[in-house]
Amino acid sequence: MLYWLFVKGLGPIARWRMNPSSRGVENIPKQGGAIIASNHLAVIDDALIPLTSPRMIHFMGKAEYFEGKGIKGKFQKWWFTSVGVFPVDRSGGSKSLGALAHAREILEDGHLFGIHVEGTRSPDGRLYRGHVGVAKLALETGCPIIPTAVIGSRELQKPGQVIPSKGRSLVIYGKPITVAKKNPDEITHDELRSLTDRVTEAIRKLSGQDYVDEYAQKVKARLQKEQESGAAALGAR
Repeated sequence: MLYWLFVKGLGPIARWRMNPSSRGVENIPKQGGAIIASNHLAVIDDALIPLTSPRMIHFMGKAEYFEGKGIKGKFQKWWFTSVGVFPVDRSGGSKSLGALAHAREILEDGHLFGIHVEGTRSPDGRLYRGHVGVAKLALETGCPIIPTAVIGSRELQKPGQVIPSKGRSLVIYGKPITVAKKNPDEITHDELRSLTDRVTEAIRKLSGQDYVDEYAQKVKARLQKEQESGAAALGAR
């Protein structure tokens, strides 16, 4: 109910603010499970995609979005819940696998599941190496992957900005990538990597982004470490 309250009730306000247009909506299947695999430039991507999709899309989001304190924290939790996002613990292991299992259930029940292949927002607007979760879900369920590109969201919502600026955005849904369902024990890492790279390349062609063959999380960690080292050096002077 919260999802459709946002899309139908608050959607006109969001559309006025972020002006999302779309292309390739006909590539979204009218029924059955499918994976909406997109790039990730800003927090509002998880609103722009639902606003342009004729069907409800479920997403996973980092657990921190649901654990914030104060007004900002409550707003974030409400926002993500309202657009169909469920929390995932990104510390790895069984906690992360639990989120993928939930995503698999969503797909097997015939719903749409949205996933950002980079695993986190791009640190600089470029497209980074995709994680194999999207391929794993597709091969284990036999559901098609719809490569999706969000364009313009980073300009509307800079890193650290809560309320997006007024402007225009675009969501492009590409041609479905179909795969045959396989037994999980038969899926190889090479298959996962190959399919993930194919999806990422399809997104790159749609978005026009420059590609970086490195995980965005590693780049962010490195930049943070450099900033901390720089701050420590200044403090020691």
